[in-house]
Amino acid sequence: MSKLSRTELKHAFALSGVVGLRMFGLFVILPVFSLYAARLPGATPLLIGVAIGIYGFGQALLQVPMGWLSDRIGRRPTITLGLLVFIGGSIVAALAHGMAGLVIGRALQGLGAVSGASQALAADLSSDGNRNKVMAIIGISVGLAFVLAIVLSAPLAAVAGLSGLFWLTALLLALAIVALWAVVPEPLRRRGEALRWTAVWRMVRRPELLVLNGSVLCMHALLTACFVALPLLLSHEAGIPPPHQWLLYLPAIVIAALVMGAVLRKVQGLAQSMALATICALALALSLALFAAGSRWAWLLWLAATLFFSAFNLLEATLPSLTSRLAPEPMRGAAMGAYATCQFFGAGLGGVLGGLALKNLGIDGLFLAAAVAGLLWTGLLAWGRRHAVAVAA
Repeated sequence: MSKLSRTELKHAFALSGVVGLRMFGLFVILPVFSLYAARLPGATPLLIGVAIGIYGFGQALLQVPMGWLSDRIGRRPTITLGLLVFIGGSIVAALAHGMAGLVIGRALQGLGAVSGASQALAADLSSDGNRNKVMAIIGISVGLAFVLAIVLSAPLAAVAGLSGLFWLTALLLALAIVALWAVVPEPLRRRGEALRWTAVWRMVRRPELLVLNGSVLCMHALLTACFVALPLLLSHEAGIPPPHQWLLYLPAIVIAALVMGAVLRKVQGLAQSMALATICALALALSLALFAAGSRWAWLLWLAATLFFSAFNLLEATLPSLTSRLAPEPMRGAAMGAYATCQFFGAGLGGVLGGLALKNLGIDGLFLAAAVAGLLWTGLLAWGRRHAVAVAA
């Protein structure tokens, strides 16, 4: 079993810091966004929804072009460009005095699409045998950013307001740029195929990559749909008020991080990674069913949350690692951009479908429908596992 070298460990922690700062700046706004945006001139439920969702559409639109650009000019310059656009959007939103400015700022934030380039950089700086571990370290940083954002969002907003949170986001992203250039190196890369869009299009249509891109779409659709209803489930049915819901999330995410570290140490090779992804998709479906059944029992909700975050974190490490392995090296940035496009499109789709399911099926019905979708996704991964292993052989 290969171990992370000191260099790989240094690069993994440095890049996880960059990603974690960016994700904290994104997450810290969401728990209070609707409440504070409703106070702005011209605010309507529709415009608030547009302001939330337009970020994801911008991300989905530019992930492939930004990934392709990182193949051409380098990872760090491309990531820096995206972070600067994100900072610009944060400043516009911080200075906004009405909904129009807030929507424009969120749209600009979305255009700073660097997830694919960041994942490609992580893949470049790790060996095939250690890629899951590097992705796991980055995944843990995202999980910690999420927990800290949930805990700190309301107190920070009470002091600084929504504009203060956007200023904080801009500051954190500036620190991320400094860390990127001070600690993270620019990997050597091969040019050639990545410059031709026809080659990129042929690459993303490969069945094994379509399965993985479809998987991240399903995963983030289920995540977003889950969080459409989960705060309501905890508040209205389980009696846990919003300021205390982090008490459920925190231990579940900590245990999930420990599970991820223990499991990924034992997973080697493409076949084992595909098998792990299939098992995690099934576990995610089971956790969604448990949410539907567990509103009266706190221990069952905690079990469902722990299973959900454990499966989700493992998939967050495994799926991008698989994508980077199966993509041609000269087009790795474009492949990770396509992966990130599906990720953000899935998040937007999950929000829409989750809202429709909540309206027509209720909270429990939403979770059951999501569980069924998870089972269908498990079947897709089971088929993709055989195909990907055959292609790699």
